[in-house]
Amino acid sequence: MMGNEPVTGHVSGNVLLLAPLSGNLAPVGQVLVNAAKLAFPPGGSPKLDIRDTDGTPQGAAAAAKAGLAAGDGLILGPLTAAETQAVAPIAKADGVNMLPFTNDGSLAAPGIWPMGITPSQQVHRVLKVAAADGRTQLAALLPDNDFGHHLADAINAETAKLGEPAAKIVYYEQGFTGVNRAVEQISDFANRGQALESQIKYERGLGTAAGRAKAHELEAKPVPPPSFNALFIGATDSDTLAELANFLPYYDVYPPQVQFLGPALWANLAPAMAHQNVLLGALYAAPDPAASAAFDAKYQATYGAPPPSIADIAFDAAAIARLAARAGGYTSTVLTAPAGFTGTDGVLVLEPDGTVRRGLAVFAVAPGAPRIASSAPATLNQP
Repeated sequence: MMGNEPVTGHVSGNVLLLAPLSGNLAPVGQVLVNAAKLAFPPGGSPKLDIRDTDGTPQGAAAAAKAGLAAGDGLILGPLTAAETQAVAPIAKADGVNMLPFTNDGSLAAPGIWPMGITPSQQVHRVLKVAAADGRTQLAALLPDNDFGHHLADAINAETAKLGEPAAKIVYYEQGFTGVNRAVEQISDFANRGQALESQIKYERGLGTAAGRAKAHELEAKPVPPPSFNALFIGATDSDTLAELANFLPYYDVYPPQVQFLGPALWANLAPAMAHQNVLLGALYAAPDPAASAAFDAKYQATYGAPPPSIADIAFDAAAIARLAARAGGYTSTVLTAPAGFTGTDGVLVLEPDGTVRRGLAVFAVAPGAPRIASSAPATLNQP
């Protein structure tokens, strides 16, 4: 927890909800509105001031200005990082705090708390569990995109915090060839196993009894393990994970020598991953669905459909706004209460510097359904 950040925020006013209610993101925007309304009963106070951003930075800026001109005291949303960047200086100029729905943790700043589950939160939790099991030599196979580079930043920060060696990070291009090349590179198979294979081939090529005997002896010799004992895999689509399930054993990277780790999006892919034997036991950090059961049931009963995961973020932000209004206002002093808040995705603490700590569970990929390898903490009083 960092200190000396200025106290920001208004004490009173309605709560401004910025959501894309027109444009391509309108279906997502409606989910955000539906979820937030569940935390704001009709006729209560403060009220929810819902304004359309059109899913664009310009629309978000205009909606924010209109809401603040109407006297709103706290901003929930907007949805995307680009919209958040457009609204942030407007909110700052008016001294209003923001709870945007983006998972881009780089936008965190005093008075701005990104509410999405960030790469940093996921990496922090799963790497701590791996480290407790002695998995402190880390490597990472990450997509060469914004998400992959955010994961890399989080991995580098977390290994430094844990006092571990710097992780070996390799980025891959999407597709069979790019994934194959990256796995071969990170495995260092040329130095670990290629020499052994070449020697076996040479002995067999002699065509002698002694050569065949030597080749048989060498075949029983195990390939040395890789230089890492934990591998964070940033793949978030089933095709890439299926390719990795083939390439990793081919280059002699597999459990139990190496513990596979991954992002929260594996929660959606775990059933498919369970059909790949090499991925059984892979760990990822994500919210425990049991924590959101009551909210899921309420959303289903109200709107006739199960809520997408983004609904959890909007409901929690709205619930925090309601609690803050009753606890003294929307100031950073209130919002950064050390005990934090119990949300639908588990406990979370808003820090004065804009970062958000979350109590995620750690799951292991298993046949049938993932199992909890480490339960979500009930408190985050200890960083």
